[in-house]
Amino acid sequence: MVIEHAPLEDELGDVLDKAIRHAGLNEEELGLKAEVDPGKIRDAIDYRYDLSIEELRRLAGALGLNEVGVQALAAGRYPLPVIAGLPFCLYPLRTRHGIGVANAYIVADCGKSTGVLFDTGGDPLLLRRVWPAAIKRLDGIFITHAETEHTGGLADVVKQFGPVPVFGPVNARVPGAAALAEGARVSLGGFEIEASATPGHAEAHNCYVVRVPKVPGSTSLLVSGDLVFAGSVGGAYFCSLQLRRHLIRLLAALPAGTVVAPGHGPLTTIKNERTFNPFVL
Repeated sequence: MVIEHAPLEDELGDVLDKAIRHAGLNEEELGLKAEVDPGKIRDAIDYRYDLSIEELRRLAGALGLNEVGVQALAAGRYPLPVIAGLPFCLYPLRTRHGIGVANAYIVADCGKSTGVLFDTGGDPLLLRRVWPAAIKRLDGIFITHAETEHTGGLADVVKQFGPVPVFGPVNARVPGAAALAEGARVSLGGFEIEASATPGHAEAHNCYVVRVPKVPGSTSLLVSGDLVFAGSVGGAYFCSLQLRRHLIRLLAALPAGTVVAPGHGPLTTIKNERTFNPFVL
């Protein structure tokens, strides 16, 4: 069982800012549509909140957001689930990057000193500081997308652990990585890792579903990169329509109990984000 204490990646202001950009609106246009003072909207984006429950309801409706999640964020009470049931050890590796924190993860058989690494953080020195002492070798490295905060430690990890297979999205330009397209499966260290192509935040972006074939029906893990966070989504720097389409696709396809390990922020579950994520109706 894991009780998360990591802060959310996004506040209400971040969610409103992303949703406004997804909708192709500006603050004045949204204010007219939602009957909310545009100045209040700008203040909220700058983390100065003076929006009533009714104004939040109208903003959620105008932006196509889940009102329950919007109100929860506004109240500072976004729900996070207790993480339990994974048939393996999960090590979140959280490292500072700029003003935020980026997540990498190691999945390992709890009785072994080998594991599979997902993303590599932005700074190899910071990654070493949070590296679990139990993990001495790597069976493979999987990259969600080629941004510095997710790949900055790659060369150092490969140098430290010797020859280790690296995998990433098609056309991601990750040095030495074998490209994994939609539905590709890799078996390593007793784990089956299935790639899902999820462009939107970046043109080349993969999520990975981790399963343990020898424990059929057990809880699986979705390493979601910057597709979905607890209470938010990644910035749609490539295509907002594709990001949202893949978000809905994965949340619908995966079992409710699936644990979600995002590129930023705390762990969550598919069920939790289906219910509360502002971008999921």
